[in-house]
Amino acid sequence: MSVAVRFAPSPTGLLHVGNVRLALVNWLFARKQGGDFLLRLDDTDEERSRPEYAAGIEEDLRWLGLTWDRFARESDRYGRYAAVADQLKAAGRLYPCYETAEELSLKRASLIGQGKPPIYDRAALRLTDDARATYEAAGRKPHWRFKLEHTAVEWTDLVRGPVHFEGAALSDPVLIREDGRPLYTLTSVVDDADLAITHVIRGEDHVANTAVQIQIWQALGAAVPTFAHLPLLTDAGGQGLSKRLGSGSVKALREDEGIEPMALASLLAKLGTSDAIEPRLTLDELVAEFDIAKVARGTPKFDGEELKRLNARILHLTPFDAVAGRLEALGFAGADAAFWDAVRPNLETLADVGEWWTVTHAPVAPVIGDAAFTATAAGLLPDEPWDTATWGTWTNAVKQATGRKGKDLFLPLRQALTGRDHGPELKNLLPLIGRARAVRRLSGETA
Repeated sequence: MSVAVRFAPSPTGLLHVGNVRLALVNWLFARKQGGDFLLRLDDTDEERSRPEYAAGIEEDLRWLGLTWDRFARESDRYGRYAAVADQLKAAGRLYPCYETAEELSLKRASLIGQGKPPIYDRAALRLTDDARATYEAAGRKPHWRFKLEHTAVEWTDLVRGPVHFEGAALSDPVLIREDGRPLYTLTSVVDDADLAITHVIRGEDHVANTAVQIQIWQALGAAVPTFAHLPLLTDAGGQGLSKRLGSGSVKALREDEGIEPMALASLLAKLGTSDAIEPRLTLDELVAEFDIAKVARGTPKFDGEELKRLNARILHLTPFDAVAGRLEALGFAGADAAFWDAVRPNLETLADVGEWWTVTHAPVAPVIGDAAFTATAAGLLPDEPWDTATWGTWTNAVKQATGRKGKDLFLPLRQALTGRDHGPELKNLLPLIGRARAVRRLSGETA
């Protein structure tokens, strides 16, 4: 049976880096195994699901290059969930419960107060037909719970290793709400079974859900997939990431911080693994290196500063052909390979190109500390054409004429030519600035 995985976000907020890490790991696993990757929108939470969030999920994944082979939406499958619910009712595995939220809360509080686990007491199973009729007549609508077998539930997790739960220590989960809508615990199993998902790779916050859901798979006579539960990502301070709060949202990283998709992918693919985090320019490289066995049990921390450093390294390695179209879209239509190779070692984000485009193609106010020195230097500029050797030839001549060397020689020339005291190597910038503009700037003119 070929490998099939799924990424199943709820469109109730912006995807954060923790969500996307799970998407990436699923995608890498599928590609490494030659399997397929399903994007499924778990949108049965109708109060909080929004079309704009659904569209944002697709945009984020496409930006990262995580294309999907299949697509599904839970809101299209209500009829299927109802049919499965009827099947479970007929088998005696789904039973009606009439407790209100307040009554259940009091039960939980009482059990906790006694030092007992807050497991549902199955009181609904002891209701008589008359008692149920009385509740119905009073207008109470039941929610429906799945009756768990009190047997051991075990599986071998690809990350956590052997996992064991006692069925008696688990609470019968609610699968259908009072309004008739199915909950995640049911819909996820039905979808995974119907869509032939072979591996469920998700966060470790679902470990207890898995113990419950395995029994639902078994009750439906469906094949139980292989599981991998990844430790949840936190921020650098150890705080959890929240989709509702927009913590570390992919949209913000892309639009506000100028992060390159491969910088984020390079970081998230290796975060929490035994591999070193190094810049990679293609997803194919990450696929070749991927092994889910390398994922450790410890809590990985997402550091925004580490991402920024990685982003700069990605840009420093990126060839001109890979950014030519983006430079044109940013308004730098005349940018060529010589310009890109000159400035990319000094970029942290692609937007930083604008500063050096101004230096080489627009008027700059020079910084002149010693007008006599820069005037002498201007007079020693060689004729064009210029290349990367021109800087060395010219500064040697200025050194011989003025006796200056080191910082006293190079810094005033940089300040006059660029208006800045740092930046790309001037042997690369000088030919781009050109002789006419250089003469005027060395003479103190804005040029």
